[in-house]
Amino acid sequence: MKRFDARTAVLEALKEKGLYRGTKDNPMVIPTCSRSKDVIEPLLKPQWYVNVKDMADRSVRALREGELRIIPEMFHKTWYAWLENSRDWCISRQLWWGHRIPAYFVTVEGKPVGEDTDENNWVSGRTEEEAKQKAAERFRVDISKISLQQDEDVLDTWFSSGLFPFSVFGWPDQTEDLQLYYPGALLETGHDILFFWVARMVMLGLTLLDKLPFRDVYLHAMVRDAHGRKMSKSLGNIIDPLDVMYGIELKDLHAKLHEYNLDEKEVTKAVEGQKADYPNGIPECGVDALRFALISYTAQGRDMNLDVMRVQGYRFFCNKLWNATKFALGSLGDNFQPYSTLQLSGQESNMDRWILSRLAYAISQTNQGMEAYDFPMCTTAIYNFWLYELCDWYLECIKSVINGSDEAAKAVCRNVLFTCLDEGLRLLHPFMPFVTEELFQRLPWRSPSAPPSICVTPFPEDHEAIPRDTELEAKVEFVQNVVKKVRSMRSDYQLVPKTKVEVYLKCTGKDLAETLNSFQDVVATMCNTGSLTLLDGEGQDPPQGCAMSTVSARCEAHLMLKGQIDIGKEKAKLEGKKETLEKQLAKLSDAASKADYQTKVPEKVRQENTEKIHKQDGLRLSGPQSGQGAGSGTQICDRQVRANLRVDSLTTVQLPSYRFQDKLATQGASRHPFWILSTRD
Repeated sequence: MKRFDARTAVLEALKEKGLYRGTKDNPMVIPTCSRSKDVIEPLLKPQWYVNVKDMADRSVRALREGELRIIPEMFHKTWYAWLENSRDWCISRQLWWGHRIPAYFVTVEGKPVGEDTDENNWVSGRTEEEAKQKAAERFRVDISKISLQQDEDVLDTWFSSGLFPFSVFGWPDQTEDLQLYYPGALLETGHDILFFWVARMVMLGLTLLDKLPFRDVYLHAMVRDAHGRKMSKSLGNIIDPLDVMYGIELKDLHAKLHEYNLDEKEVTKAVEGQKADYPNGIPECGVDALRFALISYTAQGRDMNLDVMRVQGYRFFCNKLWNATKFALGSLGDNFQPYSTLQLSGQESNMDRWILSRLAYAISQTNQGMEAYDFPMCTTAIYNFWLYELCDWYLECIKSVINGSDEAAKAVCRNVLFTCLDEGLRLLHPFMPFVTEELFQRLPWRSPSAPPSICVTPFPEDHEAIPRDTELEAKVEFVQNVVKKVRSMRSDYQLVPKTKVEVYLKCTGKDLAETLNSFQDVVATMCNTGSLTLLDGEGQDPPQGCAMSTVSARCEAHLMLKGQIDIGKEKAKLEGKKETLEKQLAKLSDAASKADYQTKVPEKVRQENTEKIHKQDGLRLSGPQSGQGAGSGTQICDRQVRANLRVDSLTTVQLPSYRFQDKLATQGASRHPFWILSTRD
């Protein structure tokens, strides 16, 4: 009889016997199943337990004494908290599927049936025959008088999975596979099951085989949505990896919600969430981009907030990788044959030696990251090498060499380029296996005996790379800063890329002059200059009509703007900035001048407003310059900027009908200089 029918029957029986006294409401919370909507009621049943105190103590010692490593170390506390306070482990479950508990209830012919809560009436065995033999010995009767009933419960999932590291190799039989493959080296899993699975594997491995199942445990972060929320069907924020790989339209995302057996209210809520997060659906990103993004995200610790747009950014990186390799292969030519071994010819240019030095650094960082399980260190080093060093700088610098007529220089350059492609793809392969394999197959081989696939090609090692040249890297970094300053000035004054302008570099010190002199071709190429002139900081000055930007305390970059910009347009831009700043400042000042401002506005908001007022006042465009008539010019109140940049002085460069003022920082500004344009008297 079902439980609700039984209650009705009991009530009727009480009425028939005259024992019924009445029915009263009893306010209470009735738990229901979210899927079936059935009422959930607790039911006490006898269960099987395992005393894990000794096993837990041994597992604690394994970590504390260094036999076991858990990475990151912040989860050591979790390990100790669970295992040092362990209780008996309930291993029985009332489920349809699972490993049936090998426990048998014993009934002896001629004797009354015992209680199932008395463990003396139970025996265990690998087979029923083995259990019968144990029962006959315990009750001292002939085996023919024994009847057994196996428990219907199954083992806890975590008990069964805890046996996984050795049961898959044939345990309890001492098979060849078990001897060869147990124990393993590394387990990679989520930190949320550190106790439920990892600890159980360690306890059972040490108890049953007297060996740890693995040496290292690497725990990855849990994937959440871009807002840090746990992924939930009812919120509509579940990210299917296949949707990220192949892309999906918004209407198809909505359609998938109806597969989740949700209420209409939950569907409506989920639809709104999907519209907010993916207004245009999920773009196709590919498996390599998703893999690289997830590995990069491991820097976040316990949780990773997965933003699909960041995954798309790595898809663009794959496109950049493809196009860069395509360009490089075209530069190598059809008949190119690289050196049989990685070596220097002695004819390499400064940029050749620099890119090999940066490659050595990327190899070193990647290997260090691998050994320390610091995978973001690996992805950052490889990403920076490919995108910011190889593509942004080296490939741009060698175009003039590849297109030139010096065949010896071409040969050297091509071998360096091949080395970067070959080693760079091998570095990237564990993180982006598919695109790197495809590109690797298009590279020429160093020798006929080279491995046929990148999968079986040795990973780059530190000792095999060309040694780093940190002194050269420092020089190139300085040259890059010069180029960035010049490019920034070109951008500020909206000079089109094809416009070739004169650049003057004014340096103090022989060492800087020598550095810039040796990299003149690089600066000229990367800045698209009409001419590049080096000036001695002691007595030479650039001609009139230049804008200036500070590279360092001993170097200035001057860009000839005479005849290149529209004075009226520049003045209009500054007037617009002036008007915007004045409106913002007036609004903040009006709010702060109200009588109840101090009492009604929270202190934190008042502090923020005060900082905004100081900032706006420091950058405010104000009226006529000192000593000039009204409307004769425009200037900027610079006390806040001067304080931020540690400004010592102002300089003015006279032009035929206008001038530029640039704040000179003794230690160099970390952001773009603030330019002021004003008319002459």
